[in-house]
Amino acid sequence: MPNFAANLSMLFNEVDFLDRFSAARKAGFTGVEYLFPYGFNKQDLVDGLQQNNLTQVLHNLPAGDWDAGERGIATMADRVNEFREGVEQAIDYATALGCKQVNCLAGLAPEGADPAVLKSTFVKNLSYAAGRLGEKGIRLLIEPINTMDMPGFYLSTTTQALDILKAVGSDNLAIQYDIYHMQRMEGDLACTIQNNLSSIEHLQLADNPGRHEPGTGEINYPFLFSFLDSIGYQGWIGCEYIPATTTTEGLGWLEPYLTK
Repeated sequence: MPNFAANLSMLFNEVDFLDRFSAARKAGFTGVEYLFPYGFNKQDLVDGLQQNNLTQVLHNLPAGDWDAGERGIATMADRVNEFREGVEQAIDYATALGCKQVNCLAGLAPEGADPAVLKSTFVKNLSYAAGRLGEKGIRLLIEPINTMDMPGFYLSTTTQALDILKAVGSDNLAIQYDIYHMQRMEGDLACTIQNNLSSIEHLQLADNPGRHEPGTGEINYPFLFSFLDSIGYQGWIGCEYIPATTTTEGLGWLEPYLTK
């Protein structure tokens, strides 16, 4: 049975962020993830995890100026030093939180940029980050994101992600496969996951259209969860969706999968 992690950047947003840990545990989640921990005191986050017996499943590397619209800097040749500083910051937080994997957002491809330079920069940055994180027992992930929701995002398909993994050649780099994003970009979810299971270490979910909770759209999540069990997926599934009403009112889909 899949293990589900509440994405606190999107769920339980009816309450203050630090109160979302207890809300997630009360709802039956045993793990949490969120975009970034860097704006919070590490001890406050640790307390939220420990007091609610939660596992910190995932967070992202620093991704530039998020509020200004940046969505990652890993392809930017003029910001390699900033990227490397972000790796060290991620190690600091992940170590404190007991987080065993972090995701690298590729970022938006600048208009007119040379594709060869973007790829070369991305590969070199990932090689560095995978090595440094690996020294600390932390896995590095990359995530394809759909270009309808995020126009210009550099990494947008499973095939492209697999090509980047091959170019980097590190056993400490894997794919974060977001079911919602890949339904929008390419479909064929079950076969794609099965065919590339050895390269996928984390899943995320939302339904389509609307990016709401399972059961609100076209994706057959009961089938997909059973299928993941049948092919032996052992990782977490991050619930990264926009509640159609409130988080708690929309959690009926989760009840059959909670540990009794």
